[in-house]
Amino acid sequence: MKELWIDLQSDSDQALYEQIYDSVRKDIADGKISPGEKLPSTRFLAKYLGVSRSTVELAYDQLTAEGYIMPRQGSGCYACDISELYQIQKSGKKREQSTGIDMGERNVEISFSPYEVDQRNFPCDAWYRVNKNVSPAEQPELLLSGDPKGQIDLRRQISSYLYQARGVECSENQIIVGAGNEYLLMLLSQILGSEKSVLMEEYTYVNAYKTFCNMGYTLEIARTEEDGICMNDVYHSDADIVYVMPVHQFPLGTVMPLKRRLELIKWASEFENRYLIEDDHDSEFRYKGKPIPALWGNDPGQHVIYLGTFSKSITSSLRISFMVLPNRLLQQYEKSCGFYACTVSRFSQELLFRFMEEGHFERHLNRMRNIYRQKHDTLLALLKQETWVRSIYGDNAGLHVLVEVESSVSEETLCQRAWEIGVEIHSLSEYRIGPAKKTPYPTLLLGYGNLNEKDMERGIARLREILSE
Repeated sequence: MKELWIDLQSDSDQALYEQIYDSVRKDIADGKISPGEKLPSTRFLAKYLGVSRSTVELAYDQLTAEGYIMPRQGSGCYACDISELYQIQKSGKKREQSTGIDMGERNVEISFSPYEVDQRNFPCDAWYRVNKNVSPAEQPELLLSGDPKGQIDLRRQISSYLYQARGVECSENQIIVGAGNEYLLMLLSQILGSEKSVLMEEYTYVNAYKTFCNMGYTLEIARTEEDGICMNDVYHSDADIVYVMPVHQFPLGTVMPLKRRLELIKWASEFENRYLIEDDHDSEFRYKGKPIPALWGNDPGQHVIYLGTFSKSITSSLRISFMVLPNRLLQQYEKSCGFYACTVSRFSQELLFRFMEEGHFERHLNRMRNIYRQKHDTLLALLKQETWVRSIYGDNAGLHVLVEVESSVSEETLCQRAWEIGVEIHSLSEYRIGPAKKTPYPTLLLGYGNLNEKDMERGIARLREILSE
């Protein structure tokens, strides 16, 4: 154990515990505190810095929640290996970069929805402080429409985050901010033009499928294999565009290996106007192994269009998504769509920019990654005790798992019965866009984003009732 030099500023607007947190976190990130190294005890550090012990405990609690340190009972706190954690630099300091079933209104008490995020651990204090400092009185330009692509400061922050967390190397000029992925897909249709054919996997994100249909595109369907989209179906299609989720396929949860990624990029690069749409919607949360880079990073020919959102990482109500265009499509965007106003208010953009720029987004991601990992492990432990569970897959990432169950009842009936007793669940068949397919056993999607352990136990107990009938 060594002493920590922390220059506390009593006249700072930042709380003392936050200053301690920032200093220790930076020393761990910079390697000044090595993985496995023991930190000073809270009692020792409090006395050394001349602050209360509770102040140091608050800082240590925050570092523990975000995965920077690990307490060992009776031994103290030790620095963690942070290679898997997000560390987002300020955009000005980053390196130079190159250019379902409709159930109606129900009284749902327990929701296993795969779309919900944790509401209890939303960073309300940080969000409130940032919100309080965003004022049109001080920034009257916030009342204007602003840049059609989105405000430059926010796009720089997104560019910095994408490079460091997802391996997406792009300039802020390639990023377009919009209110939801569906809007960005509609915008993309005007950039690419009409009379396109899109290939999607048989199980997929249904809202994207519906959006493509509304755009008048021809839809083709590919089988989903263990390694992702079936390449034989890709080769035999007439598609101009392939829509994929390589890092964590929704709803199946598969991860596309490098070989399949390279095959897709090779297919796209054979013709100038072929593109891959990479939907990276919940890539932030992975609980086993290191984060998987985006498909964009394997694309030297610039045939990948990247879609991302803050719906899972912060909250769906924020309604801020972004699209990264290959350089070859920027000119077409400026020509055909550059006059459209941004669909996200400047106030919301400024709020998110400051939330990211001040480090709150990074801290929130690291904290939620730890919380969701615990929820994931808790749900799996509970499910493995149930006799009606045949198999579990699609785990170790995202905010849901797939559960194959022992039952002769259809998936739709199971979901209906669950809703009748106040439990929301979804079936795998809801996300199938191809012809109906008979499966040997029903498969359910069980989300855990907004559930605590008690809710999980109650929900599984109710599911046990309907599965025992």
